Amino acid sequence: MTGRRVVLDSNVPLYALGADSPWRDSCDRVMRLIAGGNLRAVASTEMIQEVVHHRLRMVGRPDAVADGRDLAELVDLVAFDEAVLDKALELIEATGIRGRDAVHAATALTQGIDKIVSIDPAFDAVPGLTRVDPSAVASGT
Repeated sequence: MTGRRVVLDSNVPLYALGADSPWRDSCDRVMRLIAGGNLRAVASTEMIQEVVHHRLRMVGRPDAVADGRDLAELVDLVAFDEAVLDKALELIEATGIRGRDAVHAATALTQGIDKIVSIDPAFDAVPGLTRVDPSAVASGT
């Protein structure tokens, strides 16, 4: 995947930043690939907001905001604009994908990106988008 753009789902940085879990190590390796310039990640501004929202509930305001700023520096940000909203609403109707997942999928598709790094199988139902498990990215497969 080196050199290719992928959309990053919020669960990847959240698991990388979070407590011990089965996904923490692979998500942390993905984030290190991004930080090292070995993987080019794209994210909607809504994804940053989602990470901050979840981190606020877990660790409190100062760390959550810093985490959001750090993440925004690592990825290529795409605005959550009318085109993304329209595509997200279409995806909700067509596939049943919900909420922010629809926004992340719409971000990928409106940017011409066909891969999203996520542990969430909800993305598997989106035509034109392939979900790549963080463990596959981290191992180079």
